[in-house]
Amino acid sequence: MPNVVVIGAQWGDEGKGKVVDLLTEHAQVVVRFQGGNNAGHTLVVGGQKTVLHLIPSGILHPGKTCVIGNGVVVDPAVLVGEIDALKVRGFLKDDAQLLISDNAHVIFPWHKLLDSFREKARGGSAIGTTGRGIGPAYEDKVARRGIRVRDLLHPERLRRRIDERLPSALDELKDLCAQAGVDVPRMETPQIHAEFTALGDRLRPYVHDVSLFLSEQVRRGARILFEGAQGTLLDVDHGTYPFVTSSNCVAGNAAVGSGLGPTAIDKVMGISKAYTTRVGGGPFPTELSDELGDRLRKVGDEFGATTGRPRRCGWLDGVVLRYAVRVNGLWGIALTKLDVLSGIKTLNICNAYDLDGARVTELPGDYEDLARVKPIYESLPGWDEKLAGVRTFDELPEAAKRYVRRVEEVSGVPVVCVSVGADRGETVLLQNPFRS
Repeated sequence: MPNVVVIGAQWGDEGKGKVVDLLTEHAQVVVRFQGGNNAGHTLVVGGQKTVLHLIPSGILHPGKTCVIGNGVVVDPAVLVGEIDALKVRGFLKDDAQLLISDNAHVIFPWHKLLDSFREKARGGSAIGTTGRGIGPAYEDKVARRGIRVRDLLHPERLRRRIDERLPSALDELKDLCAQAGVDVPRMETPQIHAEFTALGDRLRPYVHDVSLFLSEQVRRGARILFEGAQGTLLDVDHGTYPFVTSSNCVAGNAAVGSGLGPTAIDKVMGISKAYTTRVGGGPFPTELSDELGDRLRKVGDEFGATTGRPRRCGWLDGVVLRYAVRVNGLWGIALTKLDVLSGIKTLNICNAYDLDGARVTELPGDYEDLARVKPIYESLPGWDEKLAGVRTFDELPEAAKRYVRRVEEVSGVPVVCVSVGADRGETVLLQNPFRS
């Protein structure tokens, strides 16, 4: 049976949650493999809106198993809150529906404080972090001083781990708070230990050896869907560094962040908006800082699901799409928010850049070069028709069909899914990755 990875092909916020929710119907297991609650996946089912930050989007389907892999950094309080909110609404009726890796690392109060104060100290060169403690938690993981979910289940071990880490975190916070002219927030082992021991008890029924579980599912022939967070251009290695997140968002990390071997993965689907958005700092070649950019933001409701921050908006960038195809090995693209483009007379797609007078068709590796490029556009006619009622490709206006076909030509891979609205039903699935 095929196993499929869904990743963002731009700077995040592409609509991965909606596509994962749609594809979950054809899978038995859904796996989140990186990031933390800096991600926000918005789902609309039957007109009811749900925003998930940690639990995979497949949780809205009864009978599906959702997995939080070892590559995720977990804020236990956020996770418990998400579990409780889902249960109140009638989801997650069976605790066996959710598994959390015992090897996932945990976000503590000092991680969030370090994240926020460091960002303030950067001033004009701020990265645009969400302040959720994601980066500092990954730092501790790599520095081999992190605390994992498994540690929450052993009170004495947890106390030792907190005692080992808290003093150095407070030392750094003292310096940052001195720069900011504020008092150092009070943090002591007993209160943190009590809080996180209680959270560990709440999460205990869900904690498992996820690698072993997934390997058994592969052996049985189950269909597994891997749900990425953020997007390719935010990947810590392959994104617009340093304006990136702190984890690997590309498809290759699905294996590492879940504990499966790479041969278990069969297809990779990239999710791209019909235009481009970005949150936070960093280069954005096709950004529109005019009324049209404002229109895309308003019509597309381009405000972060996690932070509420307005997203920067611009034309579709074919150079970025080709890069995402290359570094992820994309099988196909799901093109979302095509409906947002209705009513725009002329649409532009960037197919190359001008870099100091030279035409370049591949993404520059240096973010300073990317900040200097000028987009080279090709224009296509727009359409006036609303797309909300479209349920097949043939029902699209001819201009919309041409736009989709041009995206295929520019990216080099087929568009296998088109989204024409926020609701689950407002989607045209042209090729099912679990069947084709």
